[in-house]
Amino acid sequence: MKNIIILMFLLLGIQSCDTEDVLPGVSVELESETISEDNGLVLLTATLNGSVSNDITIPLQFSGMADINSDYSVSSNNISINSGDTTGSVTISALNDEGIESPEEILIDLIANSDYLLSTNSQLVLTILDDDTDTDGDGTPDSEDNCPLVTGVVENNGCPWLGFIINEVLYDPPSGIAGDANGDGTRHPHEDGFIEFYNSGLEIDMSGYTVSDASQLRHTFPSGSIIPSNRVLVLFGGGNPSGDFGTSIIQTASEGTLNMNNAGDLMTISDPSGNTFLTFDIEPLSNNPDESYTRSPDITGETFEQHSSIATANGALFTPGHKLDGTDF
Repeated sequence: MKNIIILMFLLLGIQSCDTEDVLPGVSVELESETISEDNGLVLLTATLNGSVSNDITIPLQFSGMADINSDYSVSSNNISINSGDTTGSVTISALNDEGIESPEEILIDLIANSDYLLSTNSQLVLTILDDDTDTDGDGTPDSEDNCPLVTGVVENNGCPWLGFIINEVLYDPPSGIAGDANGDGTRHPHEDGFIEFYNSGLEIDMSGYTVSDASQLRHTFPSGSIIPSNRVLVLFGGGNPSGDFGTSIIQTASEGTLNMNNAGDLMTISDPSGNTFLTFDIEPLSNNPDESYTRSPDITGETFEQHSSIATANGALFTPGHKLDGTDF
């Protein structure tokens, strides 16, 4: 009996463990995978899977095409997590220069040691994007170019002078509340229809200009309808527009509806003297899409595409007053 008790004691001793011997897990992530050369910065953050009673130091090793202290600087070569905390960070800052360069990679290697276990990849990649790159060769750096893939002019932020254009049209609002394009809380087949105008030219006074469809007058621009250069005017069919339309100028049809016929219609914008200023033929787009048609890319796209089919729209059905990706013009 005595021997059995001793054996049980030994077995229990073998199975006992000290939880302090378990190493903490560390994940390390970049705030962003790219950084602009123009005074950009990004945080590199390490996170423990629980607090510890001792300080943790994660050594970092930097390499790659980009040169430290020439193309970028770091606040420290180590990430420190103090006792009782669960996170620690270092800052990586881009250093600007005047040369036009291709994107440059920073390779960040995480050095393992006996104080922790890495639960992420041991190497992270951060890309520096040169703010002096001029992809379209029009003399405007990509960082300042509103149309970086289309040759334009410096005076127009790198975009071509295209004059007063139509950028997006919604003639067939989706069913239900999803079709509430004007943001007034209700969906209406005519009131939620809209035309998004973009002035890619010098400031223009649209006072007295008119919008007509194939059958009758639909809207007269009121006095004071001055559209600055590179600004948007959204004309809704009606209702009480109260959504987020960025910096756009908002109007509703003076005749109560735009009534764009989804079986085919020609919208004509005329100057106060009755001269044709701009036309838009809806007939080629008449497939009842339950979403808008828009230029892709915004402003410079030569054809109109269904809104949600464009990757940068992220599934949105329309974006009156905003670019495809939802940002301001």
